[in-house]
Amino acid sequence: MTTPVPGIRPMAAVHLREALEAAANGKPATALAALMHIDPHSWTAIETRLNGLGTDLLDALALANRTGGTPR
Repeated sequence: MTTPVPGIRPMAAVHLREALEAAANGKPATALAALMHIDPHSWTAIETRLNGLGTDLLDALALANRTGGTPR
């Protein structure tokens, strides 16, 4: 039996989006503040989903910063 993948809580999704937007706008302190609001349950889900994509949070933040949030 497989273990279900935990879900990302709605407010955590908002905080993650805010962090990515802040990184895209060159505001690392704002990105960090948004990330600090994410609950542990959602962190697990975020890490699981990013690992499934072959990346991690630092890479996602760096990509947002490099591209201004626009995929290239």
